[in-house]
This record gives sequence, C-alpha cells and structure tokens, in this order.
Amino acid sequence: MKLCHWEWLVLCHLLLAAVVASKNHGNPADDIVEIINKNRTAQKLSTLSDTPGLGCMALQYVELCKENCTSNNTVECKPSEDDFTEIFAPNCGVELPTIDTITGHIVGCQSKYLEPSLAFSQVLVKDKKSLSLLKNKSHTEVGVGMVGVHKGPFLWCVLFSSGKKNSTFVLEDRGIGIKQKNGCYSGSSIPCNGGQKKSAMWINIMFLEFLFVFHLQLL
Repeated sequence: MKLCHWEWLVLCHLLLAAVVASKNHGNPADDIVEIINKNRTAQKLSTLSDTPGLGCMALQYVELCKENCTSNNTVECKPSEDDFTEIFAPNCGVELPTIDTITGHIVGCQSKYLEPSLAFSQVLVKDKKSLSLLKNKSHTEVGVGMVGVHKGPFLWCVLFSSGKKNSTFVLEDRGIGIKQKNGCYSGSSIPCNGGQKKSAMWINIMFLEFLFVFHLQLL
C-alpha cells in the first residue's frame, strides 16, 4: 500500500518541524545575552562579555527564588550578599578570589515559558528602571539564568558585573564539576533542562517516528 499525497505532506511537515525544533533548541539564556548586547549596541554602548560563572550564579539566584513568583508575575525574593559568596559561587564552582562586584540585576517571572525576545521585553526589560539598568555604562560582563518549575512559573535572572573578561567569576576546572539538573545559564555548553522547547522537539520526533512505523506496516 502506497502513501497518499496528504500523508506524505503530513510526514514531511512533521519532519520539518522536528528538524527546525532541534535546530532552534539552543540556549535561551544565550539568546537573552545576545538581545541585551544588540540593545546596547543600538544605544552606542559597549557589548558585555558573556561570563559562564556569572550566568551560573544567575541560575542559582532563580533556583533559590523559584517558589516566590507572585500572581502578578513579580519575584518577591531578595538573596543577601552572603548568598552570592556562600551559596551561589560554591554551587557553581566559581573560584572565590575571582568574584567581582555585581553592578546590577534584573529578575522576573511568568506563568509560562516565553521565547527569549518576549521574555526580554515582557518580563525583564518592561519599564524605565530596568531599561536604565540595562544601559548602565559601568557594566562589562553579563550572565543570564533561567529555570522552569514543574507545572509552575518560569523565572529569569540577569546579573551584571564590572569585572574583567576571563579573569572574574572563573569556574573551577572550567565548570566540569557543575551538576546542572534544572534550567540553563548563558555561556554554558550544557543543554537547557526543563524547557518547553525541549518537550516540543521530542513530541514532534516521537510522533513522526510513530507515523513512520505505522505506515511501514501498511506497505
């Protein structure tokens, strides 16, 4: 039995969707950094160095605050300065002598996953205060962390620093010892865990495989 024209169209469409999903399944935190730098460039400001150690600490920030997203999508959670040196840095494997000044941070949450461009405009930089912080000339480095709670909200955090590239927020053993179970952070080669994009990609692929096997049985 041969496949009908519409069946081939369905299969091709699903295959294309799976390929596109797999290609687009990058790191949303890296995408946020790229958007930040494009906005700074548009304002004739210097681009910021994407620092993995700072990004990992941003992920630790939202991990700590993930149960504190309110109904109006604000994060009611303020980690202390000691949390950065006593919790975030050790959890990431950041060498303590390389920790530098945090010049600012932006934190936001949403009840569902948003694509990076929407997360940037609707969650992170949605008012004059956050826009002013984004354009601060003292920033030299940036790190972004994102985490999604099971059946709950997604949280984003952007940390800015005035440190020097490749010499501040240095990860021990280049971050080999980090065990990232949830979320993702900028500058990391580890795939983002728990994102809807990942789920969508695998749903497409599994459904495509199911249809392919089903039609093989009809041949």
